[in-house]
Amino acid sequence: MGGLILIGIVFMVIGMFVQWRLKSKFTEYSQVGLMNGMSGAEIADRMLRDNGIYDVRITQVEGMLTDHYNPVDKTVNLSADVYHGRNVSAAAVAAHECGHAVQHKVAYAPLKMRSALVPVVQVCSNILNMFNMAMLFIGGFIFYNQGIVSTTLLTVLVVANLGVTLFALITLPVEFDASRRALAWVEQRGIVNRNEHVMAKDALWWAAMTYVVAALGALANLMYYASMLLGRRSDD
Repeated sequence: MGGLILIGIVFMVIGMFVQWRLKSKFTEYSQVGLMNGMSGAEIADRMLRDNGIYDVRITQVEGMLTDHYNPVDKTVNLSADVYHGRNVSAAAVAAHECGHAVQHKVAYAPLKMRSALVPVVQVCSNILNMFNMAMLFIGGFIFYNQGIVSTTLLTVLVVANLGVTLFALITLPVEFDASRRALAWVEQRGIVNRNEHVMAKDALWWAAMTYVVAALGALANLMYYASMLLGRRSDD
C-alpha cells in the first residue's frame, strides 16, 4: 500500500508543477498581442473554414483553460480569455481545439479509438473511485487479505487501471497531432510571425505535458496493481 501512496504523491507533485508551468506560460503569452490583431474566435472560424468545416459551432465557456472540442455536438468550446483574446496564447489554444475538429472530419484513427473508449473509461474510473473511497473506511484489510475476495478485487483493479491507461495513452497522439495541425496551419496562413510561432509551440508543448504526466501516472498504477496480482497468484 505504501508503494501506491508514493506513486500518487510523486505524480501529484509532478502534475502540480506542470499545471503551474502551463498556467504561467499561458499568462506570459497572453501579454503578447498578435501582429494581425485577430481574436481566438476569429482564428478558430478561419481555421475551420480553411479546412472545409462548416458544421462546427464556436462557443464560449466559463473557466480558465477549459477549452475543448466536443465531437458529439460538434462544438469548439473556448474559454473567455481565448474566445476574446488577441494574443499568442489565444491563437495557440483556439487553433489546437480546431485541430481536433479537423481530426474528426478526416476520421483520425486515434480520435475514433478514444471516443469509443469513453464509456469504458467512465466505468473503470467509477470502479477505481469506489475502491479509493472504500479504502478510506476499511483501510488495507481487504487489500492485504489472502483470500479469494482479495485476489478477485486485485483482478478487477488491474482491469480497471488497464482501461484508464489505454485511454490515457491513446490521448497522447490525439493531443500531439492536434497541436501539430494547429502550428502548421497558423504558420502557413501567416496567423503568427516567427517569434509568435515559437511561443505558441512552447505553450502547446506544456499543455501536452499534462497528458504525458497523466499517462505515466496511469501506467505506474497499472504496473503496481499488476505486480501485486502476479505476486498474489504466485503465492497461491
